[in-house]
Amino acid sequence: MTHETILRNARIVLADEVIDGSVVLRDGRIADIAAGPAQAGDDLEGDFLIPGLVELHTDHLEGHYAPRPKVRWNPLAAVLAHDAQVASSGITTVFDALRVGLDEEGDVDAEGMRSLADAIEESLAADRLRADHFLHLRCEVSASDCLSAFSLFEGDRHVKLASLMDHSPGQRQFINLDAYAAYYKVKMKLSDEAFRRFCDKRMEESRRNAGPNRRAISAACKERGIILASHDDATPEHVSEASMDGVRVAEFPTTAAAARASKEAGMAVLMGAPNLVRGGSHSGNVSAQELAEGGDLDILSSDYIPFSLIQAAFSLSELVDGIGLPQTVAKVSRIPAEAVGLVDRGVIEPGRRADLVRVRLDGGIPVVRTVWREGRRVA
Repeated sequence: MTHETILRNARIVLADEVIDGSVVLRDGRIADIAAGPAQAGDDLEGDFLIPGLVELHTDHLEGHYAPRPKVRWNPLAAVLAHDAQVASSGITTVFDALRVGLDEEGDVDAEGMRSLADAIEESLAADRLRADHFLHLRCEVSASDCLSAFSLFEGDRHVKLASLMDHSPGQRQFINLDAYAAYYKVKMKLSDEAFRRFCDKRMEESRRNAGPNRRAISAACKERGIILASHDDATPEHVSEASMDGVRVAEFPTTAAAARASKEAGMAVLMGAPNLVRGGSHSGNVSAQELAEGGDLDILSSDYIPFSLIQAAFSLSELVDGIGLPQTVAKVSRIPAEAVGLVDRGVIEPGRRADLVRVRLDGGIPVVRTVWREGRRVA
């Protein structure tokens, strides 16, 4: 039995223009797009209609599972709460980032992460979820338990993306030790001497573990067809190493030089939407707006605030001259989808999945009014 929905009187954000018109959804796909008025269908009252957002790196799920230190929530309930929030933010495809390897920020061990993955996969099989979910393994290569934690996901077909990161002092995001101290010394309430011992321990772990773990995970991902991402690259040398590892997505480069080198190496450059919405990096690194102005920003990610993704898509076209709404929407839909091989979604055109978001601007803030995934209303 054919299921058809007509959405009319919409401002439709296409790949290269915005038109007033209607969209026909049929059996989960976009069947037709027409400019001009239509008599039949659901009236969108002149609201924007954009592709469903594609989120490649969100740490948000972990906060639902471990809302306070030493507090654990039911994994299934945590997944459902997370799913509801991302879908109501216009995200129809989400790569849930699960920590592999405990570092100084870690509060959830490998078994806890595996339980979250199990809850996601069980919920997908039972059709409980609003968004389409995949797994993204955040591999802390400096951690001694990185490979053992990674092995818990061996053969898991839902793992589509893995990122290589090293948050030890003197590396990547914290190549400046003053910035590391400002972040962790205060957060962990350490004395000067305790902080020095902590840094020595973490740097030794990185020297011992990072290289072997990075090579092992890169090889495993290549064998399994898992897309690789770098994380917090700061220098052209970091980018060169990532390129040799087969990295395709450069997550959160911390300097303009690293972002430009990543682009030149053929990687898609991803930055945090909160960075753009807030007007800069919370840790003093390069701003997403600066990279966009220089043509070195490809993808935006909500990172730790799901709603920031749609905020950034609408604000970027106002912040940067020469970038229109079709181009900014592509950075949160088509381009991230293509970066991980999902070529069936991310743009409004016939034959694509009917993953769509109805949006109204109110005081400059995008209000998500309706969300469809494969033609079915989910929010």
